[in-house]
Amino acid sequence: MELEGLQKRIKLSDPKEGIEGEGEGEHCVAASEETELQIQRILDKINSFTQQVSEILEAGKALFKDLSTDFEEHLISIHREQVEKWEEEMKEIRAHDSANEAAGSLLRNAQFHLFQNVHEDS
Repeated sequence: MELEGLQKRIKLSDPKEGIEGEGEGEHCVAASEETELQIQRILDKINSFTQQVSEILEAGKALFKDLSTDFEEHLISIHREQVEKWEEEMKEIRAHDSANEAAGSLLRNAQFHLFQNVHEDS
């Protein structure tokens, strides 16, 4: 992010405002060279700090973007694994049901033959 853009976002005021005269009719007194140097050092600190904040913001945005992507991929993976487990569970239930049906059919046939033999013997 550009320094000017960040300054606009955080609405930095112009630090030079109010240094000279306050109102109309007053005499503007030029600041001494020492005062100007002190003000310039402060302005340099502001610019440096603003640049640091900008860099931290950009790094934070990149970090959150990476984390967001990782989170999304992980959540999709969890969903896929769970669906696969449930699909496997459904296959097992169907296989169990099919085995039960086959066993039930064998039992009915055996029962039928047993009753048929009992009736023939009587």
